[in-house]
Formats: sequence, C-alpha cells, structure tokens
Amino acid sequence: MFKLVTHNRHKFEEMKKILPELEMIEMEYPEIQANTLEEVVDFSLEYLSGIIGENFIIDDSGLFIDSLNDFPGVYSAYVFDTLGNEGILKLMEGKTHRDAYFKTIIGIRFEGINYKLVGICHGKIAEEPRGANGFGYDPIFIPEGKEKTFAEMSTEEKNKISHRGKAMRKLAGFVERFGIQ
Repeated sequence: MFKLVTHNRHKFEEMKKILPELEMIEMEYPEIQANTLEEVVDFSLEYLSGIIGENFIIDDSGLFIDSLNDFPGVYSAYVFDTLGNEGILKLMEGKTHRDAYFKTIIGIRFEGINYKLVGICHGKIAEEPRGANGFGYDPIFIPEGKEKTFAEMSTEEKNKISHRGKAMRKLAGFVERFGIQ
C-alpha cells in the first residue's frame, strides 16, 4: 500500500478515512516556489523518489480566490502560516464577489512512474471564521451548495465534497485498478 509523505497529521487523518490502509511517513522536504500546484508536485515526486525508494504519494493543495486573482493559490501554506484566516478575511473586506475554489493534486510514485490526480471544490469565502473542525482555511471556506464551512462539518461530511476527498476517491480507484495491496 502507499505511504503518504507529509508532516501534516490532519491531512493524513483526513485521507486515511477514505483509504484506511494508508500509512504516513512523517518528514519535511523542500517545496519549490512555482506557478502551479502541478509543478510543485512534479518536483516533489522526483526529489522524494531518490530518498523514499518505494511507492508513495504526496499531496499539495491550494485555495484560489477569484477576487484576489487566485491568491493565495500555490502559496496557500505560506500565506496561512503568515497571515492566517484573519489576514485573508482582511484582504476580502468590502468584496462582494467571494467565489473561490480549493484544488488538490495527489502525486503518486508507483513502480517508478509518476501520476497525478486532481480534485477541485468550488465555493466561497465566508464573512467570518466558523467552526472548530478541520484545519487551515476550513473555517472560512463554504463549499458550493452548502451553508456550513468545512470547519463546521465532520470529516466524513467534508470528505464527500472536498477537493481532497475527490482526489482520494480517484486514488482509491487507482489502487483498485492496479490491484495494489
């Protein structure tokens, strides 16, 4: 079975709900600054393939806000660490157009070949943080067609509609298709 290379236990726990056999390799690794999540994942897969030496997956996600020209996008983790949800909400003050989307790229290294799976969840930015579940931008993101933020949902509820949940279901199909144990 695959091992998820990450230092984010929240991400691992969320992903494990969809793929229970998933294991975690807790480690930091360099994340390049690039224009797309795909470029970041490509670099990380190549970098880690020389270290891990076995089948593994990685995940990179971003929050893309329309009225901020898709900011923070590829820089989502850094922006969250520096500005947090309050900083994003400050940037959104006075904006009526609050459309946004989350995008996840799951990078797979399987038998020496790299694959990428994509999950996207459209929604909008809330006026204020709500909820205590999840992590990161979850308290300010309301998925399309819902009234609750991700942070107001259970992990199971969130996984049914989230960007990462969609990508993980594709990974589950990949595992089944290749008969991976």
